[in-house]
Amino acid sequence: MKSQDIRKQFLEYFKSKSHSIVASAPMVIKDDPTLMFTNAGMNQFKEYFLGNTVPKNSRVTDTQKCLRVSGKHNDLEEVGHDTYHHTMFEMLGNWSFGDYFKKEAIHWAWELLTEVYKINPENLYVSVFEGSEDRDNLGLDTEALELWKEIVPEDRIIYGNKKDNFWEMGDQGPCGPCSEIHIDIRSDEEKAKVPGRDLVNMDHPLVVEIWNLVFMQYNRKANGDLEELPAKHIDTGMGFERLCMVLQDKKSNYDTDVFTPLIQEIEKITNSTYDKSDENDIAMRVISDHVRAVAFSIADGQLPSNTGAGYVIRRILRRAIRYGFTFLNTKEPFIHKLVPVLAKQMGNSFPELQSQEKLMENVIREEEASFLRTLEQGLVLLENLMKDSESKTISGEKAFELYDTFGFPIDLTSLILRENGFSLDEKGFEAELKKQKDRSRAATQVSAGDWVELAEVENEAFIGYDHLEAEVKIARYRKVDSKKKGEMYQIVLSSTPFYPEGGGQVGDKGILMSAEGEVIDVLDTKKENNLIVHFTKDLPQNPQGDFQAIVNKTERANTASNHTATHLLHQALRTVLGTHVEQKGSMVRGGYLRFDFSHFSKMTAEELEKVENFVNARIKENIALEEQRNTTYDAALEQGAIALFGEKYGDSVRAIKFGDSMELCGGTHVQNTSDIWYFKVTGESAVASGIRRIEAITGEEARKHLESQSAVLEEIKSGLKNAKDPVKAINNLQDENAALKKQIEGLLRDKAKNLKAELKAEIKNINGVNFLSKEVDLDAGGIKDLAFQLGDEMEDLYLIFGTEQNGKALLSCYISKNLVAEKEMNAGKIIRELGKFIQGGGGGQPFFATAGGKKPEGISEALKNAETFIK
Repeated sequence: MKSQDIRKQFLEYFKSKSHSIVASAPMVIKDDPTLMFTNAGMNQFKEYFLGNTVPKNSRVTDTQKCLRVSGKHNDLEEVGHDTYHHTMFEMLGNWSFGDYFKKEAIHWAWELLTEVYKINPENLYVSVFEGSEDRDNLGLDTEALELWKEIVPEDRIIYGNKKDNFWEMGDQGPCGPCSEIHIDIRSDEEKAKVPGRDLVNMDHPLVVEIWNLVFMQYNRKANGDLEELPAKHIDTGMGFERLCMVLQDKKSNYDTDVFTPLIQEIEKITNSTYDKSDENDIAMRVISDHVRAVAFSIADGQLPSNTGAGYVIRRILRRAIRYGFTFLNTKEPFIHKLVPVLAKQMGNSFPELQSQEKLMENVIREEEASFLRTLEQGLVLLENLMKDSESKTISGEKAFELYDTFGFPIDLTSLILRENGFSLDEKGFEAELKKQKDRSRAATQVSAGDWVELAEVENEAFIGYDHLEAEVKIARYRKVDSKKKGEMYQIVLSSTPFYPEGGGQVGDKGILMSAEGEVIDVLDTKKENNLIVHFTKDLPQNPQGDFQAIVNKTERANTASNHTATHLLHQALRTVLGTHVEQKGSMVRGGYLRFDFSHFSKMTAEELEKVENFVNARIKENIALEEQRNTTYDAALEQGAIALFGEKYGDSVRAIKFGDSMELCGGTHVQNTSDIWYFKVTGESAVASGIRRIEAITGEEARKHLESQSAVLEEIKSGLKNAKDPVKAINNLQDENAALKKQIEGLLRDKAKNLKAELKAEIKNINGVNFLSKEVDLDAGGIKDLAFQLGDEMEDLYLIFGTEQNGKALLSCYISKNLVAEKEMNAGKIIRELGKFIQGGGGGQPFFATAGGKKPEGISEALKNAETFIK
């Protein structure tokens, strides 16, 4: 069976069991602060398990794109070295939210595997939770055990401990025992030697877990206690790539048609052969896996960057580049060439791969080129480290600096050191890495207590589109402790006018006022697992009282103005630049807006002016807001609404329309475009290859900007003695300045010419080297020019010049190239040593180098010591 058919058959089987097929959620998570990426199929359904939302369908099935590269679930270092771990993978799943439980889940799983997929039952083993004697004191999962006994012989049932057979989403939240289904695909000869049950959960590449059936029946509280959930759920996950390996009769996931098209393209591009050497095979597996992870992440809206989720994506891509660089000898970008193969192969199931194909190619190509330059730079720095080292061991601190500051991979550092007879202080490096991780973890660590439920209050509703004030009660609250922000409270209200951060718009701020007059500041508002959470420093004295929730009206109005402006800006860009423009991200707050979009080149001043004029024309037209709430996704698209990439839309959507601009959006907006007052672009820049960013202001900030610019103009005119035409006056000053510069350059050349004759007379020959050390009154450019002129006129020349510029010391060293070759003199090494006299450092090439320092009085001492370097 082809992989596409395997996926289709799974979904259709559960559809026949009254499951609704739902789309995969984006791999990049936006509304869950505990996760960067979807790392399990259940992530998009957490709100149902937590009881925050009632699902529309109690039975669903899907294939979920997942990424496991950080935190508890981290498979990155195993990828490529074995045949069954991946960073990005598909998780096939079926779900029950308070509907069926263990009996149906177990029987359907067995039926699908053995009767639909025709897997030999004799190759399958199942496990049940054996219980635990720890503080939870849980017993054997007898219900699952008895159900399995009806299906399989008892010798194929394995009793698993808490690590293998009790699933938890994290330190808190829904959890429960699970039954895993494992498959043994070894040869009959191997099976005869060692029974398959002895190899279950032993990391054997051919005895692997294929499906996990999780029985969600408990909730883990903040204090570690377990409590029964009011409703019991089913959460299953089957590895799609492993299933393909089994059904296609392969011994490796990478030999299935999920990966072979990518590996064949890598072979073609790199002139390499798969299944020829371990190093080549690992490299090709790494690259074929990692390009999937990176491409899917970019398609979901996460660009490589230096922070957060973007840093993880950059790290994955750089790992792939490094393996190609080291083992496949690829010195030019090539991984981006795999994107069309991936889009063609998986685009039918994941259409975002086709719609974002060019963006994925551009971003990956640019990242490749940048990192290859980093590798070249790192090789030079590493070579200098080895040259300057007094021992054959490079310190962990130096290696960490190369890794942390310059992005040079530590395993590549270790490899190159070994090849050159050096060793790495690995313990020292690990110590430095741990310090960095501890700093990072300490800055972001958050611990949360259990929710305190005020049961008499109904679940929260957002009323902030129509109201900025409301009579509310507190539905639930909990205390959180953040290493970064300190002790805070998260409060959920019965209803709220506070907009939670989302869609690029920041969360509202404001106050909660009690009936007694107590005021609690709301510092931020976010959405977490479908709950609108209000962040406060304090908890009201009487949490069960009545409150007035009041949004900061000024900040909300300014934010709404900027949000509507992003919609008009999007329309303007598509009109001026073309319909290839798509929104790739935004940030909307009261003070300014930024808008990221797909475009292949820097915008010209004329294009920016046209965009600005377009938006301001819409503002002058006084276009009223047309809002459609609770419409369907398909109906909105049929009317011409634009859906933004990387967003997950529910069954009901909201459409915002201003004239011809119509987008799906949950944010807050002005009632009329005239409320924006004025739109002003303040910047345009590159974010990544094929991604541009516009920054702009509106309303009060635009007014302040125009007033400031007007004041600057008046100041300029005053400085120009109130010239009637300030532009002409400035041009005249620039012309005069250019003429004076030419005169100064001529005088300096004459000065250097006269100085050169004087200096030549002072040069003395020491052991066959023409040597001079001298303090001169020239700038850095003049010194370099003078040194090279002398070098052209004299052979065997070694010069050291010193000068003081603006209170700083500068040393320059010139050495004739024949001295570099014959006497092994090196200007870079010499200048680093002499730089110590001026409390500075520097470097350069073997024939010319410079050093800067903060101690000008050390110049004379440096010049005195220059002669000691003549051999």
